[in-house]
Amino acid sequence: MNEAATRAELVRLARSLFERGYSVGSSGNISVAVDDGILITPTNSCLGFLEVDRIAKIDCDGRHISGDKPSKEIFLHKAFYETRLGTGAVVHLHSTYATALSCLNGIDEEDAVPSLTPYVVMRVGAVRRLPYVRPGDPRMGEMIRELGGRKAAVLLANHGPVVAGKDLLSTVYAAEELEETAKLLLLLSGRNHNLLGQAEVDELKRVFRN
Repeated sequence: MNEAATRAELVRLARSLFERGYSVGSSGNISVAVDDGILITPTNSCLGFLEVDRIAKIDCDGRHISGDKPSKEIFLHKAFYETRLGTGAVVHLHSTYATALSCLNGIDEEDAVPSLTPYVVMRVGAVRRLPYVRPGDPRMGEMIRELGGRKAAVLLANHGPVVAGKDLLSTVYAAEELEETAKLLLLLSGRNHNLLGQAEVDELKRVFRN
């Protein structure tokens, strides 16, 4: 896919997320890798009203070369590209249920989104919750780098989810799956429910992550 088509797909998918309530106001940011750098939504932009020519572009050295000023959380995205092999896109949302989950006390920091359905295992994997830092704080990128590429998704405490993937479409799908699983977990809170066992998780990984 050439850059023009990638820009158009970014606008289309961002609008879809906004219209379905995965992002409100000017919250959230999305990036996608291109041959000579990274395209990323501009700072303080609304995912529902992006313009292809105003999407920010940074080069491989992190210099802003075109479009509007990039998201203040660009370092969060760059950390995934630089540490997780094969990353082609990063989606950071403030979606309701995943953000609510990020605020809860007592969740497993290492596995913040339990294996409730096969799809969260297949599309997202284990999710680490990272400590709270203010939006725009470069320590976000440092915390991602410290994971060494071992996680495709994190929850930023009291902030929201971030998902990395091989391309933009599959990354959006993964972010949606994480949100849906968070919703199910909160709906089931206080009720007896089943999680997938380790053998079932291992089978999914073996079959779908070869």
